Amino acid sequence: MQTDLQLKKDFAIEKKRKSKFVTSFGKYMFIAPGMTFLLVFLIFPIGYNVMITFKDLTAMNLLGEQNFVGFQNYITVLTDKTFSLSLKNSVVFTGLCLVFQFVIGLALALFFNQKFPGRNVMRSLILIAWMIPLVITGTLFKWMFAGEYGIINHLLMWVGVIDDPINWVTNASTSLYITVIANIWIGVPFNMIILLAALQSLPEELYEAAKVDGAGKIRQFFSITLPLLKPTVYILLMLGIIYTFKVFDIILIMTGGGPVHSSTVLPFYAYELAFTDYNFSLGATASTIMLVLLIMVSFVYLWMIRKEEQE
Repeated sequence: MQTDLQLKKDFAIEKKRKSKFVTSFGKYMFIAPGMTFLLVFLIFPIGYNVMITFKDLTAMNLLGEQNFVGFQNYITVLTDKTFSLSLKNSVVFTGLCLVFQFVIGLALALFFNQKFPGRNVMRSLILIAWMIPLVITGTLFKWMFAGEYGIINHLLMWVGVIDDPINWVTNASTSLYITVIANIWIGVPFNMIILLAALQSLPEELYEAAKVDGAGKIRQFFSITLPLLKPTVYILLMLGIIYTFKVFDIILIMTGGGPVHSSTVLPFYAYELAFTDYNFSLGATASTIMLVLLIMVSFVYLWMIRKEEQE
């Protein structure tokens, strides 16, 4: 009798152990596809990219043996004048785009947050700018700012602002800024939609109470709307920095980074090193530096969010 009880007890323990094993194994099976995707398409490429920054990988020795050069690639890139210019252009490009995209997007969001006939149709039309492929957008803006036949020059000459056509694309002092204008046009609808969704989620009771207390529209905006939009603004600016800092298509299509690298930004600089000069190690080094800069921005964002939650 005691033996039977002991056998039943051992059987129950073994069954429970197997059940825990199956449950744990099932959990890992569920996360296996996601982990595999991350390993193959994210961790491995980044790791390989970092690894070749310490070698002299070029088109000449791609299939041969590459020498270990330590931090020489980082020294070469960081002391390159083109890198300094590209970093400056990236900061200017990102800063101008973020400011104008946010301000115009917020203004449009406040406008479309009002109730009036046809607002849904107008909102949909504005979204077209965001849905059009970048190749088409870049080509259109390149034609618009063309020297002899561009519509921008014709309009400016028609109103008497300029007397002769300006070569916006091939002028070193204007090439970067026309790409900024194109990218602002692309990013405004995204900012508008995110901010409009945030505005529509704000409680109406706060505004009704503010009206009762005699607060006007401007006071309501600065005392209620902006403080409540702060988390959304943080996320929007964070995404804006990441998306804008790595812009490549518009630069390639409109100016090709020229003239004389006047519109070259960091992603295009890395592209030229890797696929024009065929120095894959230097291209990977420039990309890694750009990744480190974006990670630093991410840490700043997380610090701001944590500080906001503590307050």
